[in-house]
Amino acid sequence: MMTVCVFAASSSKFENEYGKDASRLGSLLAKAGISVVYGGGGIGLMNALASAVISNNGNITGVIPAFMQAEGWGNDGENRTIVTSDMNERKRKMFGLSDAIVALPGGMGTLEELTEAITLKQLGLFNGPVIILNTCGFYDYFLKFTDNMVENNFLRKEHKGMWEVVNSPEEVMEALSRKAGKNRTWRSIARI
Repeated sequence: MMTVCVFAASSSKFENEYGKDASRLGSLLAKAGISVVYGGGGIGLMNALASAVISNNGNITGVIPAFMQAEGWGNDGENRTIVTSDMNERKRKMFGLSDAIVALPGGMGTLEELTEAITLKQLGLFNGPVIILNTCGFYDYFLKFTDNMVENNFLRKEHKGMWEVVNSPEEVMEALSRKAGKNRTWRSIARI
């Protein structure tokens, strides 16, 4: 069975389209029998995703640092909750449990998780698909920034093949079914 790690916002102040896509993705993953690992949050897009997985009888594991759990930021409905000592252990655990990464819109934490996933893939330390759900063009400026990296020789043009950008939860499922970008050994061209 495949396990997908989903990175998503914890902010509760998001436009409805973002919440709809998070919920729809959670429903689709659960119905497909794909297990979900996520940041364990009980608010924002994390909660929208988790609630949809849970309500569709899916399997979801939350991975949350102890300080966030102590603040009451967790989600009580998960099948399994893993409490870590810090943010770094949280990410290592999430990557270690996952066959693929999906990034929903989010803030600095989500961006940091996404860029670490891409970096690990570039170094051959994570080999699964990395999929960006670009709801309402949310990641357009990030993608422009990666174009700037390529133009200035900080990233090879080929490296843009390490991730796939999709515009709907249904396209996420299609990308997962073909294991987007999985088969290349990126480390061989990591050095520029």
